[in-house]
Amino acid sequence: MRRSAKLRPDPRDLLVAAVIVLAAAALGAALWGRASAGTSGSGLTAVVCVGGQETDRVELSALPKPETRVYHGSGHTLTVRFSPSGAQVVSADCPNQDCVRTGLIDAPGRSIVCLPARISIQLTAADGGGVDAVIG
Repeated sequence: MRRSAKLRPDPRDLLVAAVIVLAAAALGAALWGRASAGTSGSGLTAVVCVGGQETDRVELSALPKPETRVYHGSGHTLTVRFSPSGAQVVSADCPNQDCVRTGLIDAPGRSIVCLPARISIQLTAADGGGVDAVIG
């Protein structure tokens, strides 16, 4: 019976593995820095649409302190708090409360939608650049 050869890593294999790990770490750090640069209220604008029509536009970074506004649509009322860090529906009289449970949105491309009231709040980058889509 023939014995199989023992497989041992070669020093070149370890070198290739180290290069791959370093490249992955550098790429991850570059992407992490780019993703965090466009979040947390830096140059964000909240666009509020009622019934598919834009009704309000709030420049979040220009707010000196949190501001609360009330919106009405399809027989329902939403109270929205805007602050330099983002936007949040604090109360609504719609039946399912999904818009309230969404919580604070703080990055371009994120949105809050209340289907019964037909009201949506979407954050956009004030400079027009940044993230094209948010997945997940």
